[in-house]
Amino acid sequence: MVEKVRVGLAKFPYAGQYGLTEIGDSGDVIENSGLRPLIEELGCEITDSRTAKLTAEEEKQYGTQNRMGHGNRHLAEIVSAQLKDGLFPIGLLQNCNGLMGMLAGVQHSGPGWKPIKAGLVWVDAHGDFNTPETTLSGMLGGMPVAISTGQCLHMLRRTCGLEPALPTKYVTMVAVRDTDPWEQDAIDRSDIEHVTAEEVRSLSANIDRQMGRLGDLVDQIYVHVDMDVLDPPDIPGHGLPVAGGPTRKELAAALGQMFQHPKACSFGIASYPSRHDPEKIGLRSVYALIEGVLKGVQSRAD
Repeated sequence: MVEKVRVGLAKFPYAGQYGLTEIGDSGDVIENSGLRPLIEELGCEITDSRTAKLTAEEEKQYGTQNRMGHGNRHLAEIVSAQLKDGLFPIGLLQNCNGLMGMLAGVQHSGPGWKPIKAGLVWVDAHGDFNTPETTLSGMLGGMPVAISTGQCLHMLRRTCGLEPALPTKYVTMVAVRDTDPWEQDAIDRSDIEHVTAEEVRSLSANIDRQMGRLGDLVDQIYVHVDMDVLDPPDIPGHGLPVAGGPTRKELAAALGQMFQHPKACSFGIASYPSRHDPEKIGLRSVYALIEGVLKGVQSRAD
């Protein structure tokens, strides 16, 4: 068994769909509503908790994409520092626009100045592989995987600190089942591989196969979950529900399997609808997934 897992929380409160004036509280709610006792009960400990914030000078700047880039760069600095200190970063992200910062943090967590190879397991009902040309909604939140793999908005990606972009073969999508037509065409033309929702439910051997595939290609793997991946009863109040997803119990088991892999270095959880979860059903789902992840990390052999 590994030593006690030391956890670092990296909070990213910026929603950024229509501007970085949208500051959410989901990360604070997750942290302050019972996360610490849960992690302690698992035999782990939170040794660092930081929130990405724009500087006073950056606050004066305009432009959603520009400000989003600066915010992500600060998130990357937090994640990189936590990894270098031997912590296991958990990103508490207002929405999926925090992906670039999490990946940049992993990419710049190596011993020298050169970026390491970061892989991505993308667990989401949506592909988020739209570009400004393919999108039907115009939402920036539908583009982070495309941005991170160099398909569009290169200046934003570079401002985030993610350079170079990930090759698409460094990505595995999990339980993605709702894509726009031209978005799906772009995914089909890429080297992205997939784990289906049914394979999550059955704990298919494809989960281990994909972790092994990525592990052969990259130095470290970041696993990202958008809460809309769950079957809607387990995440009530989410604005983009999609039927047919795994339950929280099923996904927690699959995440535990993923994090047995030694290169799975960090986890991010996005889009918890804290203001629309009065019965805390979604919050219990968040905690179940984090518990599954940490149990997976703890199960690694020395």
